[in-house]
Amino acid sequence: MIRAFLSSTALATTLIAGAAFADDQKAPEADVAGATGANGVAELVVTATRTVQPIEKVGASVTVLTQPAIEASQAISVVELLARTPGVSFTRNGGPGTTTGLNIRGAEGQHTVVLIDGVKLNDPSSTQGGFNSGNLLVGDISRIEILRGAQSTLWGSQAIGGVVNIVTAEPTTPLGGSLDVEGGARQTGYVRGGLGGASDKITWRVAGGFYSTDGFSAWKAGKEADGYHNTGLSGRLRYKFSDAVSAEVRSVWSKGKNDFDAFNGDSAEYGRTEELVVYSGLNVALLDGRWNNRFGYAYTDTDRENYNPLQPTAPMTFDAAGKNRRWEYQGVFAVTETISATFGAESEKARMRTRSPSTFAPNPPVTRGRVGVDSVYGQLQAELVPGLTLTAGVRYEDHDTYGSHTLGQASAAWALNEGNTVLRASFGQGFRAPGLYELFSEYGNLNLSPEKFDSWDAGIEQRFLGGKARAVATWFHREADNEIRYFSCSSATQPLCAPGGVFRYGYYNNVLKTKAQGLELIGEYKPVEGLVLSGNYTYTDAETDSGAAKGKQLTRRPKNMGNLSATYVWPVKLSTTVAVRYVGKTYNNDLNTQVVKDYTLVDLRASYPLKDGLEVFGRVENAFDKDYQTILNYGTPGRGAFVGLRARF
Repeated sequence: MIRAFLSSTALATTLIAGAAFADDQKAPEADVAGATGANGVAELVVTATRTVQPIEKVGASVTVLTQPAIEASQAISVVELLARTPGVSFTRNGGPGTTTGLNIRGAEGQHTVVLIDGVKLNDPSSTQGGFNSGNLLVGDISRIEILRGAQSTLWGSQAIGGVVNIVTAEPTTPLGGSLDVEGGARQTGYVRGGLGGASDKITWRVAGGFYSTDGFSAWKAGKEADGYHNTGLSGRLRYKFSDAVSAEVRSVWSKGKNDFDAFNGDSAEYGRTEELVVYSGLNVALLDGRWNNRFGYAYTDTDRENYNPLQPTAPMTFDAAGKNRRWEYQGVFAVTETISATFGAESEKARMRTRSPSTFAPNPPVTRGRVGVDSVYGQLQAELVPGLTLTAGVRYEDHDTYGSHTLGQASAAWALNEGNTVLRASFGQGFRAPGLYELFSEYGNLNLSPEKFDSWDAGIEQRFLGGKARAVATWFHREADNEIRYFSCSSATQPLCAPGGVFRYGYYNNVLKTKAQGLELIGEYKPVEGLVLSGNYTYTDAETDSGAAKGKQLTRRPKNMGNLSATYVWPVKLSTTVAVRYVGKTYNNDLNTQVVKDYTLVDLRASYPLKDGLEVFGRVENAFDKDYQTILNYGTPGRGAFVGLRARF
């Protein structure tokens, strides 16, 4: 960590030497928790450069969901909201709260970094070190940025498929609050509220929510419903000592209980998950704002337990805990009016413990693992000529087990015709060391190699008809080497199935290669006042590039998927929306012999303002009661109607 900090400081010192060239310049804010005050404004993004930037200067592919868009969607689960954006799909073995995989551009779930207020949510005790999005509800979220493509330079080696940055609400008035209440099908209820205020010195907000549903059977042919309950709290506090110095603390906590089924039938099992996210930081602006600095500490703690009440001698069937501690420094320096540098250092310590009791072994030994990663990164952004912005960066990581690695990234954004045309291109590298569970669990393999990735994309965005219409087309390509997969054991004679002479059910091992490429299309059109038509389509050719499954489509990755919506605000202020989602067929196994059929879902939504700050809303999900699956033999919700009331004060 000392070496990392010294390297970062040396870079900063070099940049300060150029101060005479731009005495009156201001550096972009070193903000990873969202563009302050940008609610409802999609033109400012943070995630692509870890600083607040106009989107026309960003070479990566980014979708921004603002607070008005999130509220209009009426979504409860974050993954269902994300699935309405380009390139994003998800799988879930049942209803909310069950294990959920989030895939961006065909990448694995563990290849996407999910953040809340800038804090990474990966769970070291999960099977491949990723984040289970099943417990992630909309709650007090005000903004989500979805960054597609490799972003390992700034966000760490895990950011291969993309980055999802979730920002909780921040008050902008002396005192304000919110309250949302809704209920509907399957005995579902959701209540959430928040209160906060902002003054010259102090900005604060606290929020909480409770969600409950009887649900439906997680096993498709099941007879009993599998329910879910979730309680969540969040808070933030920032104190401004002066115009140049401020300190802040942010925290998000949730606790959920979900019933789930086995892969072949109903089960009495249930799981409990408790998650805690804490961030504390100090922000310091130097040289009249030319050099902004952020010193932070982030902590995540995920505890998971599964129980089967029909096993009285060993009711607990799974017990795991994962913790992350991360120390961070980030600096942003305005070299000139058109050149800025972002640089920083991070030191992360992760650990996990896990065990799987059974009636045969009610007290098995606890498996433990830990790892440390130190890293430094630097990125330079320059507008070489008006409208043309180039960005290049490098990251150096020193892993306890797998040594040092250097990753590079570059992008370009060229805004033409007064910003009506934007050309974008980006290239990024990725390196993912095996996770703690992959290495040290009962299915672990200490001989695993790191995964390596190269990713690039290129696209064009065009606005026309006086700004009434917008179209975006992006081509992407990614190649992977040494990807890690789980392999089942059928005989002790198979390699790695009986280490030390003891048979096990499976193990993790490297797959030589995979690749993914495809096309993303986005369109928006406002033909008349009050009417908005929007849609997106993604073609993803993600396949195994080695072994017996060479040329086969990666499991549970649709080649074709798309979204269409039409929203009309009537003269009486009633807003109505018809939304359609299509997901093409997928395969449930590597050899593509188990087909999961394609499906189309139609949702209907409406809202009406009763008066300023008070709105009634309702929706019908899966209006045509489509029978579908995201994972073979696991259930999905049928038609459901919901109604609610939203207050802002």
